[in-house]
Amino acid sequence: MPVNVHDFADPQLGKAVSYGIYDLAANTGWVTVGTDHDSAAFAVESIRRWWSGQGRAAYPQATRLLITADAGGSNGYRTRA
Repeated sequence: MPVNVHDFADPQLGKAVSYGIYDLAANTGWVTVGTDHDSAAFAVESIRRWWSGQGRAAYPQATRLLITADAGGSNGYRTRA
């Protein structure tokens, strides 16, 4: 079955946008799916949900996070505000 690589558009439901988080230390992933748009606010909310749902319990002594981005899509270094 053919699939789209990044966007999952549905005429009635709109477009589903995914944002993935990979926890390097635990070798686990977390994916948030929304219907808004790919934006910095969506990325921050995804990280917040990961922290609330998984990160806080996995790293109870943590006082800060190191976050890296792949620089693809709207995270690209060539995009302009």
